[in-house]
Amino acid sequence: MAKRKRKTRTHIAPTEEEMDKIPKSFVMRSGIVGRSVTALVRDVRRIFEPHTASHLRERRSNRLKDFVMVAGQLGVTHFVIFSRTEKNVNLRICRVPRGPTLTFRVVEYALAKDCLALQRNPKTSDTEYRTSPLIVLNNFQQPGKEFKVMTAMLQNMFPSIDVQTMQLSQAKRVLLFNYNEDTQQIDVRHYSIGVKATGVSKSIKRVVNTDLPNLGDFEDISDYILKEAIVSESDVEDGPESTVTLPDQRRNEQRAVRLCEIGPRMTLELVKVENGVCGGEVLYHRYVKKTKRERKENEERAAKKAKILKEKEEARALREKEKEEEASKEEEASDEEEEEEEEA
Repeated sequence: MAKRKRKTRTHIAPTEEEMDKIPKSFVMRSGIVGRSVTALVRDVRRIFEPHTASHLRERRSNRLKDFVMVAGQLGVTHFVIFSRTEKNVNLRICRVPRGPTLTFRVVEYALAKDCLALQRNPKTSDTEYRTSPLIVLNNFQQPGKEFKVMTAMLQNMFPSIDVQTMQLSQAKRVLLFNYNEDTQQIDVRHYSIGVKATGVSKSIKRVVNTDLPNLGDFEDISDYILKEAIVSESDVEDGPESTVTLPDQRRNEQRAVRLCEIGPRMTLELVKVENGVCGGEVLYHRYVKKTKRERKENEERAAKKAKILKEKEEARALREKEKEEEASKEEEASDEEEEEEEEA
């Protein structure tokens, strides 16, 4: 009997310390949002996989503070909350437990199924969602503190990558955030990454792929390759800027990179930046501008609030210390009583 071949695992599992550093998220809806937004929530959860609660169930009785309390135990770092009013669909991105919070207006959106329906040959696979997407921020180097906060927030929602140690096979998806200066809106696109043979015609690509073409109508494979009827405009050779060299067992082989949109699509408009979790000092507002006096009053109010919180934390720490001292005294007293009983 032939000896069964076993594959040598080259992927090193992350340690507990590395897992603790990976950002995790809750993607949820708040209130009554309708079927379309509910489907959008499910699609956005797919974007954040594998480090998100894919089957999170929200109830009407749930409150934000309930999720905040659970987030600390599960290591959740970000909330992505969709809500709906009579006029708009809103999106809030929160960094827990202390903020900040970004509030966006969803100008328009398209579900993943709609994006795939527009394609002639849609391709999607569950294996693409086993690794986090690569994040691309385009045209975010704009003046204003809100852009710095927004850039840091969007980057920190997903695990950071090390170009030196990252394997090319782990790059399965791309999440693009593009800021449009003309409309002052953010276009969100989600793509899958694929590689194909480069420098060959379309007919040869079909031969080298796993799905072999039907050669029943040809006497020889050369007839299939040389047939002019199958040549189309898509058979052009790929340029050097769109090719990569594959590592490992396919070293020194070049492939053309192909992006295929898998959805969902969103167009966002930043409305507000808050200092806390869905509350606190308003650092930026698109439609409300504050005077110097109002900003000064807000700073004084925030400083007063921070002082009160600090005093409460100090008082709580003092109470815990007193409880520990009392417990230690009781233990010493019980030990002395036991010693006296043993001597008696």
